[in-house]
Amino acid sequence: MLERIGAKSLDDLYSDVPGEFFKKHIPALPSALSEQQVRDYFESLGKMVPQLKVFAGQGAYDHYTPAVIPYITSRSEFLTAYTPYQCEISQGTLRYIFEYQSLICSLTGLDVSNASLYDGPTAAAEAMKMCLACTRKKSRVLLSDGLLPNVRAVVETYARFHAVPLGTLPVVDGVSSSQALEAELSTGDVAGVILPHINRFGLIEDHSGFADAIHGAGAIMVEYCDPSALAVLKTPAEWGADIAVGDGQSLGIPLCYGGPYVGFMAVKRDYMRKMPGRIVGQTVDKQGRRSFVLTLQAREQHIRREKATSNICSNESLMALWVTVYLSLMGPGGMKKLNEICYDGAHYLKARLLETGLFEDPFPGKAFLKEFVLKPLMGDGLQEKLEKAGFFAAVPVKEGYVSFCVTEKRSKEEVDALVSAIKEA
Repeated sequence: MLERIGAKSLDDLYSDVPGEFFKKHIPALPSALSEQQVRDYFESLGKMVPQLKVFAGQGAYDHYTPAVIPYITSRSEFLTAYTPYQCEISQGTLRYIFEYQSLICSLTGLDVSNASLYDGPTAAAEAMKMCLACTRKKSRVLLSDGLLPNVRAVVETYARFHAVPLGTLPVVDGVSSSQALEAELSTGDVAGVILPHINRFGLIEDHSGFADAIHGAGAIMVEYCDPSALAVLKTPAEWGADIAVGDGQSLGIPLCYGGPYVGFMAVKRDYMRKMPGRIVGQTVDKQGRRSFVLTLQAREQHIRREKATSNICSNESLMALWVTVYLSLMGPGGMKKLNEICYDGAHYLKARLLETGLFEDPFPGKAFLKEFVLKPLMGDGLQEKLEKAGFFAAVPVKEGYVSFCVTEKRSKEEVDALVSAIKEA
């Protein structure tokens, strides 16, 4: 194997890994433990991890998970490791994937959804590739500087290895600049533009006129969204977007130290044959009964890498089921109520923080839902001090701001306690 990939030794194979991450001496393995001892051991490890009240967002949100979801997702009708090529034995899996796609289409307002993306950032990277596939003689994709840093980083990695030149759309007064967009589009080489529906400052962006400008230049408009917020905000379809992507984590998936999450993608009907991953369609069997199948794609999408639209093939099926159950339980009314609670809590926290005189609002009057940034007027180290007080909050943003987020899990008493901890810090 080393010879095939052009490496002379294992040291060559791992040459990109910094030396400090290698074990110099392998310690002796401990003796075997009983099941109870193993449980006790891992419980003791868990107690070493601080249990913090989460007032942070930046793409991963501490929303409530209804207790019934783990029970439903563990049922044998749904839970399987087998990929659903053979529809005769995969109707349960195919059914909930179809329902998941339908729910994503309802949230985004777009025509077709897939069900095969790892997380939000890789969904954005796949959208970048779609922009090139859906346009002719255009080579460049614009990324708004309002996108989350991890989203930009993943898209940039994909672009580097696919030789895709990227441009940056600056933010002005906290939101993506329409004037800069027009200037970039005038070059004639822009295949697509990826914009945040809610940006890294927590601000709700107004994309009025963006779609007309982008489409007038023959390019594709992509919106990166928080799907939970789509229940109450103007949808990507209403803004005129061609593709909507994002991370389904905010739909009841626990933070889980970073995963597993699930990326979503929805597109206009015109672009559905350029979508990566799997799409489940509804049909009828010989007896006329409702049934489900993988559709619109040849099998080489999944087994012949050189012929595939994309090499993302993972179904992320369990997480798609999780999201489906969550949205089914919450319903439109529940999602609206959830966002109202988040909105009220976030605006209350922001007002309390500004009252302390320890912060300035860099974007006064700008609309936000559950997340916002402030400019601290004290020294560095606020986040570390709050961690010692039992809070995960005040996440640094590159402009020198700190970010806060309030979800429905945070009570007024907890918000007040956070403000008191900041005063003490």
